[in-house]
Amino acid sequence: MQNLADKTLNVAPGQTVLAALQAAGVGWMHACGGKGRCTSCRMIIKAGEENLAPLTAPEIRFRENGRLKPNARLTCQTQITGPVTCRVPEQTKLPHLSYSD
Repeated sequence: MQNLADKTLNVAPGQTVLAALQAAGVGWMHACGGKGRCTSCRMIIKAGEENLAPLTAPEIRFRENGRLKPNARLTCQTQITGPVTCRVPEQTKLPHLSYSD
């Protein structure tokens, strides 16, 4: 997580990024409770897109209606297979956490 003190997160096979964040005690916005019904848990992908599992049905729907940009994924839906670098979007930063540039 580039702007979250360059935090490295280990995501187990079959685990979503949001589940790994929660297991590591990292606060992350997820207004719908991680059900893929909103876009509040999105992350911006900076590198390693090839290491992301394919888009899920909710992510496809949000992309089609313009609510999820091509460089963004939902942490509650996304599984990874290798190194990925991402950022927390400005709109979903939590007020009690410190973020870097």
